[in-house]
Amino acid sequence: MHQNLPVEITSGLQSQLLAHENVQASLSVDLDAQLRFVPGLLALTDQRLVSLQDGVWQSWPLTADLVLRHSDHAGVGTLELHNAHTRLAGWRYTLVADAQALRLVKLFGQRLLSQDPHLDEPGQCPTCHAPLPPDSDECAVCTRELNTVPSTWVLLRLWRFAKPYQGRLLTGFLLMLASTAATLVPPYLTIPLMDEVLIPFQSGKQIDVGQVKWLLAGLLGSALLAWSLGWVRTWLLALVSERIAADLRTTAFEHLLGLSLDYFGAKRTGDLIARIGSETDRISVFLSLHALDFATDVLMLLMTSAILFSINPWLALVTLLPLPFIAWMIHAVRDRLRTGFEKIDRVWGEVTNVLADTIPGIRVVKAFAQERREADRFHAANQANLAVNDRLNKTWSLFTPTVSLLTDIGLLVVWAFGIWQVSKGQITVGVLIAFLAYIGRFYTRLDSMSRIVSVTQKAAAGAKRIFDILDHVSNVPEPAQPVPVSKVERGMRGQIEMKRIGFRYGNRAVIRDLDLVIRPGEMIGLVGHSGSGKSTLVNLICRFYDVTDGSIQVDGTDIRRYAVADYRRNIGLVLQEPFLFFGTIAENIAYGKPDATRREIVAAARAAHAHEFILRLPQGYDSLVGERGQGLSGGERQRISIARALLIDPRILILDEATSSVDTETENEIQKALDNLVQGRTTIAIAHRLSTLRKADRLVVMDRGRVVEVGPHEELMAREGAYWRLYQAQLRRTESEDEGLSLSRPVEHSAHPAGNP
Repeated sequence: MHQNLPVEITSGLQSQLLAHENVQASLSVDLDAQLRFVPGLLALTDQRLVSLQDGVWQSWPLTADLVLRHSDHAGVGTLELHNAHTRLAGWRYTLVADAQALRLVKLFGQRLLSQDPHLDEPGQCPTCHAPLPPDSDECAVCTRELNTVPSTWVLLRLWRFAKPYQGRLLTGFLLMLASTAATLVPPYLTIPLMDEVLIPFQSGKQIDVGQVKWLLAGLLGSALLAWSLGWVRTWLLALVSERIAADLRTTAFEHLLGLSLDYFGAKRTGDLIARIGSETDRISVFLSLHALDFATDVLMLLMTSAILFSINPWLALVTLLPLPFIAWMIHAVRDRLRTGFEKIDRVWGEVTNVLADTIPGIRVVKAFAQERREADRFHAANQANLAVNDRLNKTWSLFTPTVSLLTDIGLLVVWAFGIWQVSKGQITVGVLIAFLAYIGRFYTRLDSMSRIVSVTQKAAAGAKRIFDILDHVSNVPEPAQPVPVSKVERGMRGQIEMKRIGFRYGNRAVIRDLDLVIRPGEMIGLVGHSGSGKSTLVNLICRFYDVTDGSIQVDGTDIRRYAVADYRRNIGLVLQEPFLFFGTIAENIAYGKPDATRREIVAAARAAHAHEFILRLPQGYDSLVGERGQGLSGGERQRISIARALLIDPRILILDEATSSVDTETENEIQKALDNLVQGRTTIAIAHRLSTLRKADRLVVMDRGRVVEVGPHEELMAREGAYWRLYQAQLRRTESEDEGLSLSRPVEHSAHPAGNP
């Protein structure tokens, strides 16, 4: 959580925390009031704000009159803490940490809102009090991704990934320097070749064969040296660039896996695939080819300019005349290219989104005969992509020929000025020929640099989209010093205690002041109308989200103090729609325990009543399962999901509508498997049919985010309260469905003649 801070600061924060106080969010404050780099910290706990500035720890209890204001200017972010009367404190930081700052401000506002419900005015954000869009619970200010225009400077952030290879990069730079110098030798050798060999020969002087041999050997040697150095340099830097891109891809994917579910809820699958796939490929090509070409061009221009000025300063000045105009054009076009390429990336993400939606859902597309509709969607996205590219190409098509025209005019001016200097006897013909050779290389490199503007802006736009992922902070943070999961017996005992917990989706409270204690090994059934908060409560227990108020404790420890992975290893989850990965049956069962033996896999399948149908498959446990479980029935997928949960032997079991989408016979098979699964485990079950929860020790009835009744089935039925009304409503609905089914059946006529029995 504080991975960029010195150890003494993180340990100092731990010493400042009170008993049972938990850190909700933190911000690395790296600037002081005079904008000097000084390490500091601002942390939000469930009770107060804690700050370290200039070596001094301070704290402010969370009261309803506090306001935390966020602003940024000129690359510096500012947070200010105010009460009703005055400014209490302020912090400054570089904008690299702006994502963490926005999250801290958001959680701060939610914390105060839970203490003062009057702040929750309709149409107003609880965090920053900005107006909310119509029919929306999300604030554009607080939930924004850092949608700044991509700057070329974002490419410098790639140094974080290049640093492990700095030795190879330095070697590559030295090779580049040497190879560039070698390519500049041949034009210089043309001066004595023209002035001392060819022109004197036309005047009748004998050619010095030895001198010619040395000059030609110099030309050949410099060419071979430039080729060999260039080959080694290109190979070495290409290896480094591929490794940088691979590290970038891996880091982005690992960071993506660590983000909370709310991030994925706001993103499209195709867009994320495009970012981690095509964007990193684009960066790799830029680093291996274009960045190398750009560096070579810069070196060539600098070294060529130095040689030109050493030969003839006035002719060198004439050579550089087009340079200011080309620089101005590059500056003018760069911003258009940068924003244009970012638009192209976004539009291409839409094209990928259509593919990511349609291909996995092809069965539904064909079932409803919507092939034409999906083709039209793809055509529309493709046309939008085409339109954006056309607008960008219009700018680029004018820019490139204009640069070529300016270089041609510059070459013409050099010819004219050079001939004039030769006629005046100020330079020799050999000097002019050498100048023209250097100028040809100079303008070629200048034209190449202008073209690199395009690929540089593409790489900058791609890097920004990658760093948008890397800069996003998970709403389910890892604790600074995690509490180890107990090793007693088989791990956790499984006692769950919820103390006045609350949770909000944006501006909408979903769970309110909920208190509940679940004993170890107890089976709890969650019931209630759709939208009552059952699934949200399960998500909070699994820590897919963090509560915004109160705490959830397992075995007496707040779950936010456990390492996320260690905690979730003790939870088994069986969903209404089980998700199976492409692979074998055995691999899917062993997903939560990859090192499981075949004996353990078979034992889990037997307990899940899946062994028999698995053996009927062509390759048994080695049979391939299609993507998302294609080729298996819903009941078979569910039993494999139960076997997967059984194999990890969880202390806490979550059953989310595990039998709602199967027929009665399959439900009986699944129920037998579930009976094996719940033995000795703390179980929380959500069921569509209330009759399936009769085996639960207690039923918890929820309504609008609150617990309204708790007790066994018979006791709740006797009360004739909320549960009784739910049960009666479901009973009437079932009877109505049965009646409708019987009316829809054809009347069976008797086979006997009239009047005969």
